[in-house]
Amino acid sequence: MPKQNIIDELRERGLVKQVVFEDDLKKMLDEGSQSFYIGFDPTADSLHVGHFMQMIVAKRLQDAGHRPIILIGGGTAMVGDPSGRTDMRSMMTKETIAHNVECFKKQMARFVRFEGENAAILVNNADWLLDLNYIDFLREVGANFSVNRMLTAECYKQRLEKGLTFLEFNYMLMQSYDFLVLNRKYGCVLECGGDDQWSNILAGADLIRRKEQKAAFAITFDLLTTSEGIKMGKTAKGAVWLDPNKTAPYDFFQYWRNIADADVEKVFRFLTFLPLDEIEELTKYNDERMNKAKERLAYELTKMVHGEEEAENALKKAHAAFSGDSENMPSATIPSGMTSVADILVAVAKVPSKGEAKRLIQGGGISVDGVKVTDIMAQITDSQIANGFTLQKGKKNFYKVTVE
Repeated sequence: MPKQNIIDELRERGLVKQVVFEDDLKKMLDEGSQSFYIGFDPTADSLHVGHFMQMIVAKRLQDAGHRPIILIGGGTAMVGDPSGRTDMRSMMTKETIAHNVECFKKQMARFVRFEGENAAILVNNADWLLDLNYIDFLREVGANFSVNRMLTAECYKQRLEKGLTFLEFNYMLMQSYDFLVLNRKYGCVLECGGDDQWSNILAGADLIRRKEQKAAFAITFDLLTTSEGIKMGKTAKGAVWLDPNKTAPYDFFQYWRNIADADVEKVFRFLTFLPLDEIEELTKYNDERMNKAKERLAYELTKMVHGEEEAENALKKAHAAFSGDSENMPSATIPSGMTSVADILVAVAKVPSKGEAKRLIQGGGISVDGVKVTDIMAQITDSQIANGFTLQKGKKNFYKVTVE
């Protein structure tokens, strides 16, 4: 039986959203190792769940024999991508961008190989964008773009309503130029990204075909969204990060453990390497048996991002929370003067504000030592101060709290 083409494999998992010249691309990928690239703007000091999906795609393509070029947008980050935004991104300093790039490098090594056969290459577009001669750039690149056509792109439509700066308008040209540079230097033939990048990616492939008279391809992948169309990876506390100092491994585990039943199969298909028949078997239920599937999903993703030891620890803590085994619960220490349950929720359970903590109490979602808290001004008792206590938020989040 012939080996399945990687594009067909990605389609089978539901990942592919749009692709240009698909038959030609599949033929080229079947002929031997090809270089492809995925870009990341270093707008924070950690990758988040949205980046996670792109790194999984890069790993799949690398495992299929192709060479990843991981482009860090040290240059484009100084402009800011307008895609999917209604306001302008804040400007970052060169020092902040350089720090974020270093953080990205360490995290990416968990997903793609930077040594051995078809080793990944890490590049920073600051190396060729920051010293560009503007007139030369306009003559070589700008002359190939129609303003009328650019204004029809989805990435600009929303911003036009509130005002699109000329700075941001240049983003498509710079991203396209990145693809051209990588094609010339490394023979890169394919750019990948989320579907909100389709206009920019397609423009880059078109630029190579115009300038180099060579084949170039664009492919985008479905965004990681819930069944309601909301982007995954957002919580009341903010983004779900891959850095354990920003999102603890247990919180990362719990995020996936608590997703809606309707989203479990999609996340398994997109983010794990489990065979499709095993995924189908795990997710075929419409009852409490889906909890086992969610636990397996959370374990697999935590293992991939934080390692097997952290995944095992998170699993033990999760089991402890449900079984009442306080020895393995997540633990926290609070200062001796902190007695308000609302304050403790902010400090221990990462509730974003005291107001939100009071709303959780009013909604009946908070218990201390198994007793539901109903008073927003509730205080822990002298006995709890002396002996510690168990704090419960919702049905699934338990914390063993001690007082200094």
